[in-house]
Amino acid sequence: MERLSLFRSNLIVMMRQRNYFPLLILILVSFLIDLYVYQGIQKLTENLDYSLIIRFLYWIISITVLTSFVYLLSKVFPSREFTKLFNFSFNSFLTLFVSKLAFILVLFLEDIFRFLTALYHSFLDGYSIPERSLLISEFALILCAIPFCSFIFGVTFGKYNYKVRKVVLFHKDLPEEFNNFTLVQISDIHAGSFDNPKAVKKGIDLINSLNPDLFVFTGDLVNNKATEIIPYLEIFKLIQAPFGKFSILGNHDYGDYISWPDSHEKINNLKLLKEYHQQLGFRLLLDQHSLIKKGEDQITLLGVENWGKGFGERGDLRKALNNVNADDFKILLSHDPSHWDAQIKKHPSKIHLTLSGHTHGMQFGIEIGKFKWSPVKYRYPNWAGLAEENDRYLYVNRGFGFLGFAGRIGIWPEITHITLRKK
Repeated sequence: MERLSLFRSNLIVMMRQRNYFPLLILILVSFLIDLYVYQGIQKLTENLDYSLIIRFLYWIISITVLTSFVYLLSKVFPSREFTKLFNFSFNSFLTLFVSKLAFILVLFLEDIFRFLTALYHSFLDGYSIPERSLLISEFALILCAIPFCSFIFGVTFGKYNYKVRKVVLFHKDLPEEFNNFTLVQISDIHAGSFDNPKAVKKGIDLINSLNPDLFVFTGDLVNNKATEIIPYLEIFKLIQAPFGKFSILGNHDYGDYISWPDSHEKINNLKLLKEYHQQLGFRLLLDQHSLIKKGEDQITLLGVENWGKGFGERGDLRKALNNVNADDFKILLSHDPSHWDAQIKKHPSKIHLTLSGHTHGMQFGIEIGKFKWSPVKYRYPNWAGLAEENDRYLYVNRGFGFLGFAGRIGIWPEITHITLRKK
């Protein structure tokens, strides 16, 4: 969902620069799609007594949703503070837009057949385009109902449909005392997007029901401003883990995606955010490490500032590894999984397990058994779940919260439960 968030932010940047061309293109494309869909609406309603009312309502709804989205988009700059009203407008626009795309896909395939049929008959008895089929238009309506209903579910229930994913990892060099050691990971809280504290509390209760030894949070506590976490401080304080609660920063935590009155405001925002981590009982690792001791054994937990291709390469892994024993069993918290591909998996100092987030699984996709697909896979080779190379593991959490599109479809919010075992 980073892509949708950037889409919204980039639109606002262009509007602030008085570059309205992309917005005009969006309006034009939406209108052309509506014209195409309207052909199917006409066919579906041609024999109905109230066809004119349905057609009129179609245009009223489409124009209202598009107009409100464009208007509210113009109201959110320069602060880029996305209100609940704007989120509702954006969700409505996106839901209808995707549903209409499904509808016109069927109409387009039918039009190809109609054109080829007309071309064939032009050689026999003259050029004549067959009428649009009512059956095909009905099929298009049924097909577009699938994304429409999916989006409705995603924005109402899907975004808080927390799922626990359990992973067992075997390591030859895991210290004996840490056999069956458990940790819970969540990532990408994005507190500024939440709209239901009771639902969030259920997620926290689910975390505590797992009784983890260690809790880790892998970045993006907020969307932009530190104060977004205030309504949820007491809820996230409830997380319990006897061996500690640790956290890192994600790309959104630095306040890079909104305008600030001056640099001091931005610096103070980050300072305040770090204080909130402390209030939550999280030990924030900023290119640092901490020793987790159990009995006579220990493992090393490292955490770096955000390092991601295209999202700021702040993290310093070398600094985090300073004074770390090369033979230690090491777990790294790094927000963006592109860091693992770029530096970690081939680093001279073996890092046994890296925990990341960032992608949200784009909050949209399909996961059935071992099959998983999301458009985000074309940006990130490792976008959700477990990856392994050269006896080094990466786990990418699908995110606890949501951003951009205020919902989830198929890629549910995740609580990861990891058990370490001696091989």
